Amino acid sequence: MAKRVVLATRDLVFRSKLAAVVTAGGGRLTQDAKDCDLAVVEIAAPPARALDDIRALVAGGVPVLAFGSHVAADLLRAAREAGATAVPNSAIVERLRELLEEK
Repeated sequence: MAKRVVLATRDLVFRSKLAAVVTAGGGRLTQDAKDCDLAVVEIAAPPARALDDIRALVAGGVPVLAFGSHVAADLLRAAREAGATAVPNSAIVERLRELLEEK
């Protein structure tokens, strides 16, 4: 069964790139965060909303892959503490591919 993935990013370039990775990996995009198998969340300033979203998703049993600038190590750390797998922008594509391949 194809993984349903929600993309929560304001960056249109990343959204397009990540959408292509999801479909190429056999996943299916969804807009419904409550009905997804994986949420991909951009952490950007101000991070409060993204971190609240991560906590809510994790509490609902949804795995979260968070990404942000490598120079914002504090934001990546906060996302990890909120329960997400957090990676810098440079690693998002590779990590997303890996998660899509997992059963």
